[in-house]
Amino acid sequence: MNLYEDLKWRGLLYQQTDDDLAEKLNKEKLVFYLGADPTADSLHIGHLLAYLVAKRLEDYGHKPILVIGGGTGLIGDPSFKSQERKLLSIEESLKNAEGIAKQAKHILPEAMIVNNYDWLSSLNAIEFLRDIGKHFNVAYMMSKDSVKSRIENGISFTEFSYQIIQAWDFEHLYRNFNCTLQIGGQDQWGNITAGMELIRKVHTIEAKVYGITFPLVTKADGTKFGKTESGAIWLDKNKTSVYDFYQYWINTADQDVINRLKQFTFLSKDQIEEMEKSLENEPEKRLAQKCLAEEITKLVHGENELRKAIKVTNALFSGEVSDLDIEEIEMGFSNLDSIEITEEKPLIDCLVELNIASSKRQARELISSNAITINGNKETDLEFIVKKENALHLKYTIIRKGKKKYAIIKHK
Repeated sequence: MNLYEDLKWRGLLYQQTDDDLAEKLNKEKLVFYLGADPTADSLHIGHLLAYLVAKRLEDYGHKPILVIGGGTGLIGDPSFKSQERKLLSIEESLKNAEGIAKQAKHILPEAMIVNNYDWLSSLNAIEFLRDIGKHFNVAYMMSKDSVKSRIENGISFTEFSYQIIQAWDFEHLYRNFNCTLQIGGQDQWGNITAGMELIRKVHTIEAKVYGITFPLVTKADGTKFGKTESGAIWLDKNKTSVYDFYQYWINTADQDVINRLKQFTFLSKDQIEEMEKSLENEPEKRLAQKCLAEEITKLVHGENELRKAIKVTNALFSGEVSDLDIEEIEMGFSNLDSIEITEEKPLIDCLVELNIASSKRQARELISSNAITINGNKETDLEFIVKKENALHLKYTIIRKGKKKYAIIKHK
């Protein structure tokens, strides 16, 4: 399978600007770019697909330029947003850009990474209006779906000008690095085509530049991809622990998992079809989900962090938590109910404070019925005292009710 066929099979082609792009992708080596505005100091998995598409192109010999929008991030992309973004300060934008660049470099270590603040910040208002703005027809700009969707609710001139600024990015990269292809999600179509129009007006109508978009990822049940009750799934392990990252993927619904394997992993067609067979014949084993979680966690966080996430997962399933080190405990228990104690405390009181029991009476019943384990050991003593000296690493006491309910006590 060639590159174009592979992208189609994986469902990663939504729109393309030219019919001859398939031949270009398969036979030539193009310089292409992908942009991301630094609205936060980390990417989340909603961004991840774009970087993986870029990696697929790179694997076939195309040269990626990753543009971190330190400049465009100060403006805000209106594309299909219901309201205007909160404007970032220059300091926030550049700090966020630094965090995103580090993550992008991990996924695409050979890519050139640039920050459009470096060239956009030198523009003055007269240059912007005379040298760039004169090439844009207002009626043409308003015809873009990304703008039309905001006209009724109101759109500021700041956001309205975003497509001009991003178009200037494409022209800058075309002029300085011979970049002839921009890729992005389907919501970026208007910005991509605006850049192509600018290049043809500034240079020559015959300038050969291209655009590709890939579909935005959605879940089969209609809920938003990449979101949980606690918020977005971030690539930064300090925002989303590696364990929680792994768990998000391993809990992928059966109706979504094969598409996710196609979109987010570099497994071959034959390997993914094997996973599809296992899903049909032995869905209870969840081999496809385990494969998906392992592949993506390893890609984003590395082999060592993946091993830790699997170890924590197995420990929580079995209840054998005593072998976990401090980092693994913090990875697996960061989002669970917890209390902090500074002195010894009766287990019964702890169960109530941790919402494991609704009352001391229920706490006694749970202990008496063998439903409570402390650091992996059953506890039936109604007078049991939680002490720091018995804590794991003298820091944590892990309490389990039944097979699934966990909570943690932190000792100061």
